[in-house]
Amino acid sequence: MTTRNLITDVNGVLVGNAEDQSVRTGVTALLFETPTIASCHVMGGAPGTRETDLLSPENTVEEIHGLFLSGGSAFGLDAAAGIQKVLQDQGKGFEIGPHKIPIVPGAILFDLINGGDKDWKDYSPYRDLGYEAAKSASKQFDIGSTGAGYGALVAGLRGGLGSASAKLDNGATIGALVAVNALGSPIIDDTGHFHAAAFEQNKEFGGLGYPHPMPKNADGLHIKFRDHLQAGTNTTVAVIATDMALTKAEAKRLAVVAHDGFARALWPAHTPLDGDMVFAISTGTKPRPKNMNEWIDLCALASSTMSRAIARGIYEASDSDDPNFPSWKQKFGKG
Repeated sequence: MTTRNLITDVNGVLVGNAEDQSVRTGVTALLFETPTIASCHVMGGAPGTRETDLLSPENTVEEIHGLFLSGGSAFGLDAAAGIQKVLQDQGKGFEIGPHKIPIVPGAILFDLINGGDKDWKDYSPYRDLGYEAAKSASKQFDIGSTGAGYGALVAGLRGGLGSASAKLDNGATIGALVAVNALGSPIIDDTGHFHAAAFEQNKEFGGLGYPHPMPKNADGLHIKFRDHLQAGTNTTVAVIATDMALTKAEAKRLAVVAHDGFARALWPAHTPLDGDMVFAISTGTKPRPKNMNEWIDLCALASSTMSRAIARGIYEASDSDDPNFPSWKQKFGKG
């Protein structure tokens, strides 16, 4: 099997992106070839979500048909309607009598003050962006300044959409997808070196390793515009996926441990002003973990793969016209 280093290396997962360049925002849609076990975990203090209560292990609906990550703050939740339409046209959904209702949870990030034209008229663009993203869903997709990461910003840099994957010794796959719009920084001090360097594979975000010597201010909180901070104006939203068969409760645990990847890639993470959350999905095309060692390996790789995806999203961001938030390559790429 070809490895793309994307979440779509997990069997049964498709991803599509859509952007509106004038609004400086976008949507990322995930569609599943078959109904898929899912759960989620929120650790940020200012989340924005849709249909996450049904993902709790004690609740009735076991499987979902799609997911989305979106810009637009609460307006971005409209993306689900467009994705539902695509799934409805495909005949997919939770069956209740003669009806099929596509189950499409999602999460949003705040990109309303990034300079784009947010003066839409009758309704926001997110329903149409969701439809466009879902229609384009495939195994291959772009990362960086695309989809939900198009209008994202981090501490002094342009944010982005990142993805990564890894193989377990038993042949199963784990993949991460993340829209990085964090309050904290992915960079150690002002060195250009990524906090996630310990997990990098094949120079996927520059191959710089850690700085040497480590700067004295490596533990400083490098937060942009501290005097203008407000709850909900940042967020990192993500999906961790595996083809290993898991229960809904196990998917919940996978979402919990994937948050460790945030903490290894962003400093600080999970602040009161971030809406950090992770969805976890299991497509179930590979056997269950056969023992605790395999389960722990899966959890560890969930964390490291998420860290790699975060760094890749920043590294692959396109050049910016905002001098306060240049892309990583504009600021560090020639260093």
